[in-house]
Amino acid sequence: MAGRRTRRYLLNLRIERDNAALYARLAELADDARLARAYRRIAEGERANAAFWESRLHELGAVVPPPRARLRVRALGRLAQAFGTEFVMPTVVRLEHADHGATPVDRSGHRDHFLPAPARTARGHSHRAQSGNTLRAAVLGANDGLVSNASLVMGMAGAAASDRAVLLAGLAGLVAGACSMALGEWLSVNSSREFYQAQITERAERLAVAPEDGVRHIAGIYRDKGLGRAEAEHLAEHLAETPRAALDAVVREDLGVDPAELGGSAWSAAASSFCLFAFGAAFPVAPYLFLHGHGALFGSMAAAAVGLAVIGTGTSLFTGRGVLFSVARQFGITVAAAAVTYGVGHLLGAAVAG
Repeated sequence: MAGRRTRRYLLNLRIERDNAALYARLAELADDARLARAYRRIAEGERANAAFWESRLHELGAVVPPPRARLRVRALGRLAQAFGTEFVMPTVVRLEHADHGATPVDRSGHRDHFLPAPARTARGHSHRAQSGNTLRAAVLGANDGLVSNASLVMGMAGAAASDRAVLLAGLAGLVAGACSMALGEWLSVNSSREFYQAQITERAERLAVAPEDGVRHIAGIYRDKGLGRAEAEHLAEHLAETPRAALDAVVREDLGVDPAELGGSAWSAAASSFCLFAFGAAFPVAPYLFLHGHGALFGSMAAAAVGLAVIGTGTSLFTGRGVLFSVARQFGITVAAAAVTYGVGHLLGAAVAG
């Protein structure tokens, strides 16, 4: 039993050390001073969390390994240096919350060990997991399918390919793109679920080994929500009597997720991504099912224009821009992409034909 607990604590220590090293590196690389301060505060909090687990390991008489830079941290640091910090940490502290403090000390003087690593903000401003607006995801998924397949069809048409070849290429692009989108979404949801599950497991262990810390943390949450000190402490103590309720409160406030859901079904997300991409990709290829020659090409253009109008209208619903502006922008982007692929296809077709 002690050996199993030691392994868990060592894993938690490794995670906290990795996070501390990563955020310290991001603080060095951040161009924005406010974001750099937020990263430094997060790194300080992670170091405090690492010290928490080190003390628990010492209590068990375990050997605490020295800190070392792991491959994951070094790789992410290099990517951040090459492409910017937001490339590797798109869900870290938002700039509007950066000055609220990442690792606050609660009013009793006890440093909070429960704040989440990836998007740590001050109490009352905890990061909410962004599952994304459903309409926005639907519109963007369909838009990806339409633009990519319209470009593919125009490229094949520019190469003077036969109607049958254009149709086959369009259908292949539809299936391949939809499968790729579905797989990407499945991996994304599962990765998010695994991340949150690891965070929940760590918080459950902390509540188990240091319940008094959990009571102070929960009390601080409710004080920041407006309750008086006595009422907040009473409520926290009441929740602590039921470990599951205490964990639920900590997870909801720190991570902004429902422990029972953790991002929803990966299979549902994959299926919806597949269908939405295929829906958009079907517009430019459908006319080739029943038209031929120039009629099929012009029909493909007309169908793509209809699809762009629908998608542009949907885009205007969540951007707040006018419908005409949104449709014109979608049309301009797609025409540019299709023109490039048509030209490239024409050149390649002529080169291959000799």
